[in-house]
Amino acid sequence: MGTALERVSNQEDDGDFMMGYGYARVIGVAIITRLTVVSCPALAEEAQGLPSNSINAGDTAWILTASALVLIMIVPGLALFYGGLVRTKNVLATIMHSFAILCLVTLLWILVGYSLAFGPDHGGVIGGLDWVGLIGVGMSPNPTYAPTIPHQAFMIFQLMFAAITPALITGAFAERMRFSALLIFAGLWVLFIYCPIAHWMWGGGWLGKWGALDFAGGAVVHISSGAAALVCALKLGPRRGYGIEHLAPHNLPLTLLGTGLLWFGWFGFNAGSALGANEIAVNAFITTHAAAAAGAFSWVVVEWRYRKVPTVLGMASGAIAGLATVTPAAGYVSVLAAIAIGLAAGLASYWAIVLKAKWRLDDALDVVGIHGVGGCLGIVATGLFASLAINPHGANGVFFGDHHLLGVQILAMLSVMAFSVVGTWLLLTCIDHLLGLRVSQQEEELGLDLSQHNERAYSQ
Repeated sequence: MGTALERVSNQEDDGDFMMGYGYARVIGVAIITRLTVVSCPALAEEAQGLPSNSINAGDTAWILTASALVLIMIVPGLALFYGGLVRTKNVLATIMHSFAILCLVTLLWILVGYSLAFGPDHGGVIGGLDWVGLIGVGMSPNPTYAPTIPHQAFMIFQLMFAAITPALITGAFAERMRFSALLIFAGLWVLFIYCPIAHWMWGGGWLGKWGALDFAGGAVVHISSGAAALVCALKLGPRRGYGIEHLAPHNLPLTLLGTGLLWFGWFGFNAGSALGANEIAVNAFITTHAAAAAGAFSWVVVEWRYRKVPTVLGMASGAIAGLATVTPAAGYVSVLAAIAIGLAAGLASYWAIVLKAKWRLDDALDVVGIHGVGGCLGIVATGLFASLAINPHGANGVFFGDHHLLGVQILAMLSVMAFSVVGTWLLLTCIDHLLGLRVSQQEEELGLDLSQHNERAYSQ
């Protein structure tokens, strides 16, 4: 009798155990499924039955390629361009600026930056936090931004723009900022300056609604970085020995290599902004190249006329000026207009740098003269040369019968410039009080390679 009762009792215990195990298994599978769906937006979209058949393979391949091209612009392109322009004792530190900013901005952009710039609009000023950590940013296209490519492809393309913008600013304070201060400044600047401006123009914000045109970043990238560079140069003051010692570039072949990589990558920067493999991308590709060539020759001619010699540095600087200036117009103007823009870019940027020297502004690597002046000129030129015949999604400029666009372009230029100047000044002031912006005199004389990183670019 006892044995039978024990058997029944054991069967009941086994039944309870199996029932408990079943419940635990169901709950565990549910938790794992939920975590997987949240961490993989593509699965979430599939579970919700969202469409994904509108993806165009050619457009997607082009945007991924363009994203890689813009990455090349940052590292090694900009890193080598800037690295060759500084003195031997600061070359590694200068290269490190671009490399570190790329890594830092990548993390910030994925975690919160993309959501702030392109998330659902809040009053035309900033995006919300709906897409923090890329939740909701999956493989299905976002019809608002790019209806033929995965949303994440658009996100990674825009990440590269966000990364190169603060990297451009570093040229203004080359050879004298603490590395720790640089990291804090770059991170805060992207979140509080770049993201709002990108939202205003491209993310459904007020400038875009007013009809401002910025094809690939004349205002968002070049004006914002140029204005910030001006503040940085003023806030940190000139390098020790500026105007007394000969602070010449240490390696022009390195700078020329960087120029070539920047030019190469700029095809992704501008033509990629068509967000598809289409005729607008072809137009932007050709106008980009034409403006760079025109800018290089324009700079060399004026330099030859006034300095009596044409220089490699002048030709490289002119090419970058042409590229920066045509950026906002590349997908809206004809090739002949792009040549005119490039010629004007070389002249304007050259004279801006001449004036910089007269005013004793130590913008070490000419960010203000090339990117700031170029960005402003390009935004205005878009208001003059833009044509609906080139891009039906744009507008006609002054030379095609519409004066309204020029006014909106000037408003965009002034708004971005003012916001970047004020915001940058506030950030630098706070960082200076908390940490200090500039290395000590001893560290500056030793060089940032050794004082900040304990490394040498060249053996002694």
